[in-house]
Formats: sequence, structure tokens, C-alpha cells
Amino acid sequence: MSSIEDHPERNVIRVQLAHNLVLKGMSVGQMAELEPRLVVVDCQKGEALLHQGVHEMEQYFILEGILKRVVSNQEAKEMILRFADEGQIETSYAAWRLGTPAPYSIVCVTRARVAKLPLRDWAGFLEKHQGLKQSFEYEVMHHMSEVMAHTITLHLLDAPGRVKRFLRKHPELFDRIPKKELASYLNLSAETLSRLKQRGKI
Repeated sequence: MSSIEDHPERNVIRVQLAHNLVLKGMSVGQMAELEPRLVVVDCQKGEALLHQGVHEMEQYFILEGILKRVVSNQEAKEMILRFADEGQIETSYAAWRLGTPAPYSIVCVTRARVAKLPLRDWAGFLEKHQGLKQSFEYEVMHHMSEVMAHTITLHLLDAPGRVKRFLRKHPELFDRIPKKELASYLNLSAETLSRLKQRGKI
């Protein structure tokens, strides 16, 4: 864990932040105000950044790698809600604003690097920059809508249809996500996913 200023790759990290979906519209002054609050973390595959049920939450800006949002029941059965990669964000902002525990975990699908800060600090920053707050909250709502659409898809589409929808929506991720993870997200077995590919159904 390192501040951006002290990081040996700080110039690359600053470019990555400048291209982030939420931060790319920020002024030089806004970025200079935000940067000292951020820390950079390198994470291993399978490492959890956020644990379901906690109250202390953080805002994540993805610099490298892929994260997944995953929910578990008491029997440890998991459901993957979404994937996010470089240039995107992950957050539990809605739960934090409501004062409820994190409703899901955020876990690294691959090795990853993120810039992060506590959600209370991020919310305080947003209050001073209303234009950024609006675009960020729009992105949060977009994530919620995306998760809902995915959940509906699991019930309405057959196996090939689910895979084709993912290919249409996220073609850049198809070959980067381990097939076991992708199969889990699509509520398929890894064998079924492989079989569909072999038969030319996808």
C-alpha cells in the first residue's frame, strides 16, 4: 500500500486515473485535491477487497486487473453479480449511504491494482463537487440496473442465450475471465460452457 506521490509508478497511475470512467471529467485542481487521499494497493488473485456484511467500506478505482462483485448465503453458495476491469470503479456506496452492511464482497478475479479511499472521505469530496457527484451516482445506478438485468437474464434466457448476451455486452472480458468464473456468473457448469463452445453454439 502506497500513496501515489511515493509510488515508483506514479506517472503511469496518474494517467490511469485520468482515464477512469468517473474521474476523467475532473479538473487538474480537483485531481490535485483528491490524489493525496488515495492509496494504491496491489492485490493477488482471489483476494477480497471488501467482505460482505462489514460496515467499514471503501471506494475503488481499478487501475489494472479484473474484480467481481459476489454475494454468498449462509451455506457459502456464491452468486457473481458483475465484473469490472481497468478504468472502471467498484463501490458499495448505496449501502454506505443507507447505513446498512455491505451486501456483497468485492474480490480480485485476476491480479489487480486499485486506488482506494474510505467511502466517508469520497462522499465528503463529492459534496464539494456536485457535477462529479451526479456523474458518480449515475454510474452507481447504472451498476444496480446492470445487476438487475443480469439476474433477470439468468431466468429468461437459455444457456447459449446467456453466453451470447455476455459476448455482446462484454466482448473485451470474454477471454480474460477464467472460464470457471464466467460459467459461475452465467449459472452454468464449466463443462457446459466448454461444450457450447465446442459445438459452435457460441
